[in-house]
Amino acid sequence: MSEDDHIEKARKDKLTADYGAVLRENAILTTFAVFLFGFLLNISINPSAEFVFTDKIILLVALFSITISAVLFIMPVIYHHLEYPYLDFMKFKERSHRFTLFGLIPAMITLFLGLQLATRSLVGNITISFALGTIPFILIYVFYRLRK
Repeated sequence: MSEDDHIEKARKDKLTADYGAVLRENAILTTFAVFLFGFLLNISINPSAEFVFTDKIILLVALFSITISAVLFIMPVIYHHLEYPYLDFMKFKERSHRFTLFGLIPAMITLFLGLQLATRSLVGNITISFALGTIPFILIYVFYRLRK
C-alpha cells in the first residue's frame, strides 16, 4: 500500500468511529422513547378507572407524540443504511442532528403530558396540574440560559 492509501484508510477509520458516535447517541434516545412508549401503551390498554375522558385524550396525544419521537430518533440509523457509504460525513452529521432535535420536541411534550397526568391524579384539578407540569421545563429553560 502506498502512503496515500494508508492516509485514506486512517481517515475512513476515523469517520467510522464518528458514525458510531452519532448512531450510539440516537440508540440511547431510541431506547428511552421505546420504554416510554411501552409504558404509555400499557396504561392506554389498561387505563385507571379514575381516568376521565380528558385524561384518555391526553394519554392518546402522549402516545402519538412519543411514537413520532421514537421514529425521529431511529431516522439516523435508517438514513445511514440507505445512504452508506458517505462522501460527506458533515452532511450525515447535520441531518442526524436535525432528526435528533426534532425528536426531542415530541419527547418533551410526552414528558410534560405524563407529568400532567400524574399530578392531576394527585391534585384533582386539571388547571393546577398543567401549571405544576410546567415547573420542571421552566427550570430547565432557566438553567440552560444561565449555563454561560
